[in-house]
This record gives sequence, C-alpha cells and structure tokens, in this order.
Amino acid sequence: MGEGTSKLVILRGNSGSGKTSAAKALQRHFGRNTLVLSQDTVRREMLYAKDGYGTAAVPLLTELLRYGAEHHGVVILEGILNARWYRPLFEKALEFFGAEIYAYYYDLPFEETLKRHETKPNRAEFGEAEMRRWWVEQDLIGLIPEKRITGGMTLDETVRMIVSDLAAGR
Repeated sequence: MGEGTSKLVILRGNSGSGKTSAAKALQRHFGRNTLVLSQDTVRREMLYAKDGYGTAAVPLLTELLRYGAEHHGVVILEGILNARWYRPLFEKALEFFGAEIYAYYYDLPFEETLKRHETKPNRAEFGEAEMRRWWVEQDLIGLIPEKRITGGMTLDETVRMIVSDLAAGR
C-alpha cells in the first residue's frame, strides 16, 4: 500500500474510557495486519518516557504511523494523546493519511471512567488520584474533526459505528 490508501482510526479520551477495548475489537473485526498503535505501549513500556511537551513518544509514534500508512490498510492509534502535547503527531497523521482519518473522542464523565477503570486488569497500578491528575476536560484535537463517543454507547455500538464510518468513507 502506498501513502494515502490506508485508513487511520484515532481513539482518544481520558484514562479508563474504553479506548483500548475498542482498538482490540476493531483489530479483530478488520483482521490480520491491522496495525494498533497504543500510546501506553509506546510511551510507558517501550520508551519508559514521561508524558508532556516534547515526549519521546511523538517521534516514535510518527515513524510508526508512517510505516502503517505505507504497509497497512487500517491503522488504529489509541491513547489519551493530549491534544496540545501530541499536535505534531496529528499534523503528520494528516500528511500520511489525508482525508482517510476517522477520529473519535471518548466524552465521558470522570465518574464513568473511574467505574470502567475498576474493571480493568491494571486497576491496581493506579487509581483515582492519578486519574484526576491526568484528567483533561473536552480535550479535542481541533485540526482533525472528532466524533464523540458518550457513556451511553456500548462497546459493540461503538465498534459498529466506526466500522460503518470507514465503510461509508464518512
């Protein structure tokens, strides 16, 4: 695949929103060779880097997006991905994928994300205090339009909506 023929799905929102679950479900739906790029995996596990302006995650995620655009039909980028800190990544995403970006923002109340976090395997790694510190209200990208995913949507409904959007080309 050449640049411009791949589709990029961006799943963003506060911690505990359901981004990783949706990314995994979408990867299962689209099948083998669907590239999932998890901000947590790249930043915390691969690089063991802090988040914030100038994070080391941006250059590596940028290279991984470029690779995805060149070699995969569907690329899924998921994470908190603070809109200000990751702006250079989103600018490059526009270069690599053009109009084939399908971005979604989990617009959930803090209490809902806390409740969802309690169901996760890593729930003991961090808790309410950290989640409050990381919380950013209405952190929309701006330069890429995002559809909102609300607390009333199930995982299946979310996946169906995204699959439908990609099939329709919006």
